[in-house]
Amino acid sequence: MNNNLYIDVKKLQSVFQTLSDSNRLKIIKYINDKERSVSQIVEETGLSQPLVSHHLRALRERQILETSRNGPFIYYRIRDKRLLQVFDLILEVVGPLNEKQMNKSFRCNPMS
Repeated sequence: MNNNLYIDVKKLQSVFQTLSDSNRLKIIKYINDKERSVSQIVEETGLSQPLVSHHLRALRERQILETSRNGPFIYYRIRDKRLLQVFDLILEVVGPLNEKQMNKSFRCNPMS
């Protein structure tokens, strides 16, 4: 396999795995176009502070979010707003899904 193709595939896999968590998607959608503190994210999502911090760390490591500090508070924002456009484009491309499709996990059957 072409080395560049392999690197691109692995990078995409890593990003999509990071974005496959519904809590992380909720955090991204909540932050949207405004900086938010951990306490604001906890309040909005109903997740525990340690869990929010875990997700925020994963999103920062993938360079999806970045931070700024204001006194003792750390604020999170989306590093590149085009990510939200990508989400909208993906939703447009896949079209409407019914309830059954949204709740179904995709699993490959093992090869015989």
